[in-house]
Amino acid sequence: MKFVAFERAKQGTGASRRLRNTGRTPGIVYGGTVEPQLVELDHNALWHALKKEAFHSSILEMEVNGKSNKVLLRDVQMHPFKPLVLHIDFQRVDANTKLHMKVPFHFSGDENSPAVKNDGCIANHVLTEIEVLCLPADLPEFIAVDLSGLKKGASLHLSDIKLPKGVTAVTHGKTNPVVVSVVMVAGADAAEAAPAAEGAAPAAAPAAGKAAAPAAKAPAAKK
Repeated sequence: MKFVAFERAKQGTGASRRLRNTGRTPGIVYGGTVEPQLVELDHNALWHALKKEAFHSSILEMEVNGKSNKVLLRDVQMHPFKPLVLHIDFQRVDANTKLHMKVPFHFSGDENSPAVKNDGCIANHVLTEIEVLCLPADLPEFIAVDLSGLKKGASLHLSDIKLPKGVTAVTHGKTNPVVVSVVMVAGADAAEAAPAAEGAAPAAAPAAGKAAAPAAKAPAAKK
């Protein structure tokens, strides 16, 4: 994904405030063997870019003064209540250095799984993203997860997902975390039990009738 930034000469609270008043967002690019570079971006263009998933999880191509740089989005500072980006940080990418990055999961196929289609369950997404370690060239924009094989009472763990070549998951001590759990929808058990209860009702009726008969023929009490 490509975007344009402009070199920024002034820094400081006052300079940044004046910059925002003109519709620009201050930022910085750091990393590598080069000194950090102050940049500014068009706020409207940046606002729309931030709504795209790829802007957060993939390597970006930033053009400054006609020169292209490979960067990653590292931090965004937002105004507490206004739709305003206060500051943004990018990190330069070295093609030969592995990087840590959070990559989103893209789930599909759960509506065709036995758990959802036949057993009245839903797929609960316990994790929506995973941190990975890989070279920049191997960084995926997302990781596809097929849920069509989900079964009632089962869970999908990280070890059940095939990661792209060259990509390693970083779990921070969790051996094999649950990614998706199968949850029974409220009321599904009652719906299954209802037909069984209806079938048992006719068998109980004759027994009640026989019990009532002797009571009707009981002799009247003597005076």
